[in-house]
Amino acid sequence: MTRENGEIVGWARHREAVADLQRQLAAMPTGAPVRLAKKTSNLFRPREANAVAGLDVSQLRGVIEVDPEAGTADVQGMTTYEDLVDVTLRYGFMPYVVPQLRTITLGGAVTGLGVESSSFRNGLPHESVLELDVLTGAGEIVTATPDGENSELFRAFPNSYGSLGYSVRLKIKLEKVSPYVHLRHVRFTDLHQLTEQLRTILDLRRHDGESVDFLDGVVFSADESYLVLGSFVDEAPYTSDYSSQQIYYRSIQQRTEDYLTIHDYIWRWDTDWFWCSRAFGVQKPAFRRIVPRSLLRSDVYSKIIRWENRHGYFAKLDAAKGKLPRERVVQDVEVPVERTEEFLRWFLDNVPIEPIWLCPLAVRDREHGVQPWPLYPLQRDEHYVNVGFWSTVEITPGREDGDVNRDIERVVHDLGGHKSLYSDAYYDEQTFWSLYGGDTYQLVKKQYDPDGRLPDLYSKAVKRR
Repeated sequence: MTRENGEIVGWARHREAVADLQRQLAAMPTGAPVRLAKKTSNLFRPREANAVAGLDVSQLRGVIEVDPEAGTADVQGMTTYEDLVDVTLRYGFMPYVVPQLRTITLGGAVTGLGVESSSFRNGLPHESVLELDVLTGAGEIVTATPDGENSELFRAFPNSYGSLGYSVRLKIKLEKVSPYVHLRHVRFTDLHQLTEQLRTILDLRRHDGESVDFLDGVVFSADESYLVLGSFVDEAPYTSDYSSQQIYYRSIQQRTEDYLTIHDYIWRWDTDWFWCSRAFGVQKPAFRRIVPRSLLRSDVYSKIIRWENRHGYFAKLDAAKGKLPRERVVQDVEVPVERTEEFLRWFLDNVPIEPIWLCPLAVRDREHGVQPWPLYPLQRDEHYVNVGFWSTVEITPGREDGDVNRDIERVVHDLGGHKSLYSDAYYDEQTFWSLYGGDTYQLVKKQYDPDGRLPDLYSKAVKRR
């Protein structure tokens, strides 16, 4: 079974792929831990080696069906957003939320969370899911919906990181799009002004007479920050291209407005991994001119990072030069909007990382009276700001590796926020479960993975298993 990017695979091939996955799981040694064998990963924490081969999910990487009348799509769990968007844009639709990096999978974004500039009105990726088929640790395929017999699994699946099972199919809502996005870059010289204007836009969803369909921002320093306001438009006087020589995040400082095709807007951050590509020298004009466009991608950069995590070549080189060792600080945190200024000022005073990404979000309304997503308990009717920062810092004398991350965890918790778990976490077990729905999680875990074939969430997120 071969496929091209953006191919619709259909139901027959999907059923064959699911049956093959079940056969693989049944053939694994009894009690062996279960993992996926994936060619790409957007996790930023090293994991222990696993002697048992992972499940081959390469046949679960396509769109099954798009229903343009209903505005929905059935999608295999390991489908990358790059492939998913290629299909849905043909019909004039996009997923409600498209995380920034091309090789993030739909199933990964739902079980591991994701956020983007439509999240202030569309929530997180799992909030547009109508139903999902999950391969559980017990080897069964169960269908979970908000109101069905597996509703507890549906609600606990987001932020479970594969510890409750793996999604093999997801039915999601789609959003109608216009062909272009008009961008306005609003500059601020004071963080208080930035956060106050952000709150106003969140309330009105308009700015200077134009609707706001996308909203994020960048903090370059305490006295230079921007909100980037995106609006759907049917026509554009020009379009910019940030997939090759031009660098998107620098354009925010250089222009007051811009126009992109909807496709290029969706992937505007991928070319330079936000701004993290500068660590590889590809933002230097002379070098960038000779780098093929096909290598200016987040998955290429992440392969370099995984290689370094395995071999430590550059760390050894720095040590030989007498440089201090460095701590990885790669995190996204959600802070209530009214505490965002406080967090930013603390961060800028204590953590030498810049720029910083801002992306507001809110839980979408649900009819159910219970906490909609217990493993990541954001509150209804509350706006949060995702604050993203991705780099390393020196481990100064008297400090230990992990101390900066622990400080961030403490401050985020004190401000009523939450931290995503795709990267390093240092919580003790009791604190961890108090923050990430421990009681609910244990009940669902016992029901759908009674033999513990899937490492639990704490083992994955903190112990790196």
